Amino acid sequence: ALINRNPDSTSPLLRLYTRSVQMAASPAEEMIVSVVNVTELRQNLPAYLDQVRKGEHILVTSRGEVIAEISPPAVPADEAAAARARLRGSVVRYDAPFEPVLDPAEWEANR
Repeated sequence: ALINRNPDSTSPLLRLYTRSVQMAASPAEEMIVSVVNVTELRQNLPAYLDQVRKGEHILVTSRGEVIAEISPPAVPADEAAAARARLRGSVVRYDAPFEPVLDPAEWEANR
């Protein structure tokens, strides 16, 4: 889902661009997008870079047209693959999730 922090940005080109960004995002991923013009960005650059550091995306406009996008760096593919490999097989499946995992006689507190 795309969350636009600046709902007043109603330029047709901007709406088209944000729609394309929304379609590019995976359905499970929620992308927060701020829209800012060049002058505002220049005057408050550290604050906007902090937003990007927190995972937000910034669309930079000039005269109502999107000219740039600032986004956090992507995770390297090998790092993401290593994380998935570490997690593979770590999820335990319970066929009866409402039943106790251990027999009550095995509990240390019951001894």
